[in-house]
Amino acid sequence: MLARRLIACLDVRAGRVVKGVQFEGLRDVGDPVEFAMRYEAAGVDEIVFLDIAASAEERVTLLALARRTAERLFIPLTIGGGIRTVEDIAAALRAGADKVSVNSAAVRNPDVLREGADRFGAQCIVASIDARWEHGRYRVYTHGGRTPTDRDAVEWAVECVRRGAGEILLTSIDRDGARDGYHLALTRCVADAVQVPVIASGGAGSAQHVCDALTQGDADAALVAGILHDGLVTVVDIKRAMRAAGLAVREAA
Repeated sequence: MLARRLIACLDVRAGRVVKGVQFEGLRDVGDPVEFAMRYEAAGVDEIVFLDIAASAEERVTLLALARRTAERLFIPLTIGGGIRTVEDIAAALRAGADKVSVNSAAVRNPDVLREGADRFGAQCIVASIDARWEHGRYRVYTHGGRTPTDRDAVEWAVECVRRGAGEILLTSIDRDGARDGYHLALTRCVADAVQVPVIASGGAGSAQHVCDALTQGDADAALVAGILHDGLVTVVDIKRAMRAAGLAVREAA
């Protein structure tokens, strides 16, 4: 049985970890390298760095952070935010990332997924999808959840995989930062539609919510952020709950 993954997400702006609600009201919560090391020691399975400002200057800062982190990190590291071209993907991988998350650029130019997968392998390419429930469907948003598109999230996930994405990072804008649970229906719809791993994101408020995403939502992994940063729950708490739910988990080294 494959172990289900617990992934810690660090939203980074100006070299610091920040956190908000529904992508707004951001507050500084600490140093990203320190967070990454702490979470690895506690037993988290992967780390995601997301550059939420996504300017050229911020991307340089994020890559420098990635280099410093990758020198000490032994679990997979994903970098996302502001990735627009295959050259950006290459730069992130050279900086020490194991995977690269692509969001807005993929909507604008889906071929970037194929080009990235052809050059570096599908296992490196994560299609990040931000979705909001609107008018009876899950609408895809870009640019940090600010720009609506005409794409349906489930259909877009299928297309992303067809074009080469090896994983889907699926965030519910409605649930982001609310801490009332993941959007299980959205996660399950996408997980049922694609044959690659789906990471549930947005809404974790407890260890039980993580278990729900992995069981009821059929996700392969769950991404957590604020509840860890604020100390409301620990990695150990979540892993214990996952085991109690009958899920295979990786133990801390």
